[in-house]
Amino acid sequence: MTSKVLLITGAGRGMGVDIAKAALAAGHQVVATGRDPEAVAHAIGASDQLLTGRLDVTDPASARAAVRAAIDRIGRIDVLVNNAGNFFAGFFEEISPEDFRGQVETNLFGPLNVTRAVLPSCGANVRDWW
Repeated sequence: MTSKVLLITGAGRGMGVDIAKAALAAGHQVVATGRDPEAVAHAIGASDQLLTGRLDVTDPASARAAVRAAIDRIGRIDVLVNNAGNFFAGFFEEISPEDFRGQVETNLFGPLNVTRAVLPSCGANVRDWW
């Protein structure tokens, strides 16, 4: 098996931690990101195959910076795991407009921001894949 480089968003807790640990255990290199890189590093643990970094998926500049750091250190990104997300429980009419907007920013525009940051590093025209 060839080692892959995975960039994982939302890797500070939950499924992001599990995905990062499983990828490392399988011999892959992992770029684990979150809003608090220290929390990400603490949750996943130390590994020579791990790069942790700050990434707020709602901020396109943050996404570009995280991708740039991964490319500078490792040279490529093979797999993007758009895992970051949030959820405000409650009835629609009880959720504040600010909370709802934040949820849409994270869950809809977040993956868009990160995917747009990663695609130029693929070295191919994505339209050629189809």
